[in-house]
Amino acid sequence: MTGWIALGRDGGGVVAHAMQGATLIRSARGADEAAALTHLDFDASRTIHIGDGAPDSIPTTVLPTGGARLPALTQDSPPDVIGAWVRIWIAGALADRPNWDGVICAAQGDVRHWIHLSANEVVSCQSTLTPRLAAALEGATPPDEQALADSLSRPERLAAHLRAAEVSGNRAAITGHLIGAELAATRPYWLGQEVILISPDGTASGLETALAAQGVPVGTLAADGLLPAGLAALASAFGLAD
Repeated sequence: MTGWIALGRDGGGVVAHAMQGATLIRSARGADEAAALTHLDFDASRTIHIGDGAPDSIPTTVLPTGGARLPALTQDSPPDVIGAWVRIWIAGALADRPNWDGVICAAQGDVRHWIHLSANEVVSCQSTLTPRLAAALEGATPPDEQALADSLSRPERLAAHLRAAEVSGNRAAITGHLIGAELAATRPYWLGQEVILISPDGTASGLETALAAQGVPVGTLAADGLLPAGLAALASAFGLAD
């Protein structure tokens, strides 16, 4: 089997994954590529750089076929960029869902991406800064359900709702209003769709409950748990599985 490495920046450092064909052997992190590879201590014939190169334009396949790198995704309207690791998470989620149509909502850092998928292609996306805003405004979880409902039905009052929650010291209402406004803005991405939420720890800070309350079929997956299947899919796409 081909020994190869998936290497790319992730957060404040670089992560390296040692692969034997389609099997994840081990992972390591470092401040830069050299440190990550030193910690990994794995002899490989190929290295696939995650996040390098010009981004692929949406619509496009979840994973490209062949090459030496996996670039990010970009969209012209509305303008957006989705990190390459998210493509691996999506591939992992689709591994046991062949030809799945629906929406994946992936939280990467302090950005949340709503991604419409059909026939193994990324069709369109809409991203939000809700996690970043909630952190900046010191919102708390679980979100206040009434605040969420208020901003879902009246998103144009978000600024006023946030001020009222701030003055009253209701930190859960801050988060509730932000999530409600996010759901109003992304309604085309969840109304009538099946949604999979992907987050670092497998929790979605009240978003799963909010979607379920709207009658949306929804589940939550942990990003790290999707890496083995996602990297296996990358190995197959790049001819490294054998």
